[in-house]
Amino acid sequence: MTAAPAPTHRRAAARLPVEERRAEVVEAAIKAFAVGGYAGTSTEEIARLAGVSQPYLFRLFGSKQALFMAAVGRCFEHVREQFTDAAQHPLPVNDYPPTLAAIGARYAEMLRDLTLLRLQLHAYAASSDPVIRDYVRSEFAKLIATVAEASGVPASELRDFFAQGMLMNLAAALELTEADVAWQRMCEGGVVLG
Repeated sequence: MTAAPAPTHRRAAARLPVEERRAEVVEAAIKAFAVGGYAGTSTEEIARLAGVSQPYLFRLFGSKQALFMAAVGRCFEHVREQFTDAAQHPLPVNDYPPTLAAIGARYAEMLRDLTLLRLQLHAYAASSDPVIRDYVRSEFAKLIATVAEASGVPASELRDFFAQGMLMNLAAALELTEADVAWQRMCEGGVVLG
């Protein structure tokens, strides 16, 4: 008499609506691309993190490039949402525009999330690909428009605000602290907001 095959205990993946599954894959992609960047992250790794097969990942997004842009788009969308919310709560800071102060303070809080920060930096680095460059340029333009509309400041102040934001990105990415001599010199000049 032959023994019956042993039961398998594989759990079937829960069936989710396509949009929910896409959102889960984008979240996994954000984490993976933030670490490895566009060139250094495999779709196999993202599929594994998301709990889907690689062929299914391609059915959802079509290409690694499209998935990267979806992750970057979600990142920019999150920043815009946070800036829009922060603009509703102006902060009086000496002679600085209150709306920009509130947005800058919120951004300083957001930079604690190194995943978000690193994905932003990888988006800029991946801009040697012309399709990605056009997409990132478009998303960055939307971010500028959001801040311009919320603050109503002139172009020169807007430019300074975004320049300071990029400096904050660099400081956060390098995990500079007050103990770092070069960073101390920058802070002494009143360069850093927040």
